[in-house]
Amino acid sequence: MTLPRAHGAPALRARFRQSPEDFVVMELDAFAADGAGEHLLLTLEKRGLNTAHVARRIAQWAGVADSAVGHAGLKDRHAVARQRFSVQLPGRPDPPLDTLAFDDPGTGESLRVLDARRHSRKLPRGALAGNRFELVLREVEGARDIIDARLLAIAQRGVPNYFGEQRFGREGGNVARALAMFAGRRVRRDERPLLVSAARSELFNRVLARRVEEACWDVGLDGEVWMLDGSRSVFGPVPPPDDSLTARLAAFDIHPTAPLWGRGPLRSEALAQSLETDAVSDDMALRLRAGLEAAGLRQERRATRLKPGSFESDWPDAATLRLRFDLPPGTYATSVLAELGEVVGRQAGDHSSE
Repeated sequence: MTLPRAHGAPALRARFRQSPEDFVVMELDAFAADGAGEHLLLTLEKRGLNTAHVARRIAQWAGVADSAVGHAGLKDRHAVARQRFSVQLPGRPDPPLDTLAFDDPGTGESLRVLDARRHSRKLPRGALAGNRFELVLREVEGARDIIDARLLAIAQRGVPNYFGEQRFGREGGNVARALAMFAGRRVRRDERPLLVSAARSELFNRVLARRVEEACWDVGLDGEVWMLDGSRSVFGPVPPPDDSLTARLAAFDIHPTAPLWGRGPLRSEALAQSLETDAVSDDMALRLRAGLEAAGLRQERRATRLKPGSFESDWPDAATLRLRFDLPPGTYATSVLAELGEVVGRQAGDHSSE
């Protein structure tokens, strides 16, 4: 599915991920290590490695089961990523840190230990404040003034909060596999959550795409359900926004939402609900909806807009554009790049912004 852009036609064409250093992502920690306990909290910098590979290496290094290793999110293989892991070492000293690190010039893979401190609990999924990205676009084509204007629009207005291509697997195949699973095909236990997530994300993106097409992705509708910025707390539905809600919307204190499909009625009402149901009423969407409801998921909501934090850009040379910005957990740097234009390169393999 080609997703519509909110800010108009592409402002540029560029190449991305020509090397891992073109995609640097750094976790923003949600808490500090407490300095004591049976878990070792590691801050690592990895290059050319995915999160699962590093987690297995940590387990082997520490001589523990894979289940003793925790991490807050997934980071892409084709990147330089700084992220935290925990490993449970009850009653044991820390293994030598220099035996965990390595650098392989032949493959370009490397792992560095930046910090190691004791902590009382295993690092759970999602336990991060967000991610800081440093992205480099190369061979940039396009008028400089138009590109700079688009960058300013993204910084001021944000972008549609689409789920990124990583969520849908190679060539988007996870949605078709989810439909097959819902129809009775057996899948591995560890695959099921990924396919359910892809189905939910597909429906959300369809609703958001409709709102982008109708220029209401970042404004409130009659019957809107609102989400507080920086949380998953929602309120509503409410009638068309009054002056107070409009001011909060403009200040990015609240955001419109779209459904993450599950059992039960939609929380939205009136025009908002009508748009949502119409956007997911074709045969494929109905089958995805039925599968998610049968899986026992409940209706939830997700913000329709995403505003990058600390957004900065510069031009190292006339054909190279460097971007720096923060994103909250569960959102995608690809959503920002898509609003700039046509960016081609190595496809992401992991949920790099989660």
